[in-house]
Amino acid sequence: MRDFHLPGRSAVYAENGICATSHPLAAKVAVQILEAGGNAVDAAIAGAVLLGICEPQMTGIGGDCFVLFSLPGSDEVRALNGSGRAPAGLSAAALRDRGHQSIPLTSAHAVTVPGAIDAFCRLSKDWGKMGLAGSLAPAVHYAEAGVPVAPRVAADWAQAVDTLQGPARAAYLLDGRAPKAGQTFRAPGQAEVLRRIATEGRDAFYEGEIAEDMVAALRAAGGSHTLEDFAATACDYTEPVSGHYKGIELVEHPPNGQGATAVLLANILSHFDIAAMDPFGTDRAHIEAEASKLAYDARNRFLCDPDHMTKLDHMLSPETAQKLAALIDPKRASAHVAELTESVHRDTIYITVVDKDRMAVSLIYSVFHSFGSGIASGKFGILFQNRGAGFTLAEGHPNEAGGGKRPMHTIIPGMLRQEGRVIMPFGVMGGAYQSCGHVRFLSNMTDFGMDPQSAIDAPRAFADAGELRVERGYRDAVRRELAEMGHKVVIPETAIGGAQAIRIHDSGVLEGASDPRKDGCALGY
Repeated sequence: MRDFHLPGRSAVYAENGICATSHPLAAKVAVQILEAGGNAVDAAIAGAVLLGICEPQMTGIGGDCFVLFSLPGSDEVRALNGSGRAPAGLSAAALRDRGHQSIPLTSAHAVTVPGAIDAFCRLSKDWGKMGLAGSLAPAVHYAEAGVPVAPRVAADWAQAVDTLQGPARAAYLLDGRAPKAGQTFRAPGQAEVLRRIATEGRDAFYEGEIAEDMVAALRAAGGSHTLEDFAATACDYTEPVSGHYKGIELVEHPPNGQGATAVLLANILSHFDIAAMDPFGTDRAHIEAEASKLAYDARNRFLCDPDHMTKLDHMLSPETAQKLAALIDPKRASAHVAELTESVHRDTIYITVVDKDRMAVSLIYSVFHSFGSGIASGKFGILFQNRGAGFTLAEGHPNEAGGGKRPMHTIIPGMLRQEGRVIMPFGVMGGAYQSCGHVRFLSNMTDFGMDPQSAIDAPRAFADAGELRVERGYRDAVRRELAEMGHKVVIPETAIGGAQAIRIHDSGVLEGASDPRKDGCALGY
């Protein structure tokens, strides 16, 4: 429960519908779509695409998405994989021969074909009510008219200026500089792209002039991308994976997203009496860090394109978690278990919507690192993600880069069910942190009785790349004690991730929560 003597956020309660996301304009637009008769799919698409204009360092139409959703009157959770594939010409062997040990982050080799637009078109066609044009209209308007840059966005933008190259500098800088908070950002080229998609559908993006513009930019940057690669892009409906933590079912998107890592981590932590620990104390931070190292090591060994994944059952197995939990020393940090297969980043947007009929959508959408690859198309200014950096160049690894493959993704939408009933769509942004963030959010509620907003507000720590990143919300004594246990403790430059959630109460009332680490909010009607 919030202490009203201190700064903080109240939960948002509504009866007809709620959107929670990382920018207030996107939340407002999503609620307007609901008020106009659209459903949660229509609203989530509208808000998500607009976020590409509001937070272009985080996401955009040159990126990928994953979606979990449930239909009105149903507690079945469905999954849609909107991640793109590597161009057919991508070769790990060729990159190794050039001396690369990993895929260069700002190269065309890191660009997989953007999958989000195909997924949005499919979602709208299969499950939306108002049509794609209605969902895209707000983003078309704001891309043309412009959006004042929000404070967190401005801070992120300034840190990533050097990533932008060539046409991207003209499209995403104002007079050669990152915009400051309050300055207006416009993307007229993207407005035209969205207008064409609204009238012609996904083929307007993946074939013809827009695809030619994207392929020309990528080939000029040294990529092997072809028009055939773009035309072949197709999202897939898949089966979610899940596990239980203290009576709550954690439902996750299957590979190539890292949802199985969250399930494994929850299973490991179930072997410890987390509820008996101080929620913001040393013991909990230590156990969570040690369990994360083990879960992420499994991720880095096994997680990959679902067509190449052979160890999913192993990752989801309670027996695997039991064996890993037994390796944890409750008083001492282990040596670094394994390097992550991709470098640290925090650039993703998440949006969740629940409508009056209780359709629930959990959608995550990203360009990976801040401003992705930094490469943009010349005519329309479409910025490309660098999701191919999620591949490894290790020969024989299941996640080895290769033509037509999907790389391991860090982005994962989440859902919670209790006694078979969908009770909460939620998501935690923050790159690699997301699996840890899902489980910490769930543990905050189940082990410590926090409401969703308090569970989001709570300080975070994350063991990553040999460091234990501990937010300033922890006491100095905790950091000191963790260091004495052998952790290399650092305070991260930027707060760890962000989160959004909507709780569907038994009464039918909706409760929205939104992370103060971002500029956004939850709004309902």
